[in-house]
Amino acid sequence: MGEEKICCCHRTKERTPEEYKKLIHRLNRIEGQIRGIRGMVEKGVYCPDILVQSAAVSAAMNAFNRELLSDHIRTCVANDIREGNDETIDELLRMLQKLMR
Repeated sequence: MGEEKICCCHRTKERTPEEYKKLIHRLNRIEGQIRGIRGMVEKGVYCPDILVQSAAVSAAMNAFNRELLSDHIRTCVANDIREGNDETIDELLRMLQKLMR
């Protein structure tokens, strides 16, 4: 539910305005952090200082992934299971394996 096929390998999801706003806000902050790191490299900032900022970006991406995964499980996965679409469980497991690399 909330998803529609657009071709054989891609689906879309309609998000609530709040969910959309929260995700975009996180991504905008991460994008700003990345630009900041680029500026640090361009200015020749000391490596450990750049590494600290890089670690902050990694933590921010992990937080984004946790939030997106949580929303996915609560909506898409739960709805598919209720509808008897057990393939979603395999898809979720494959996705978790990729995230844990």
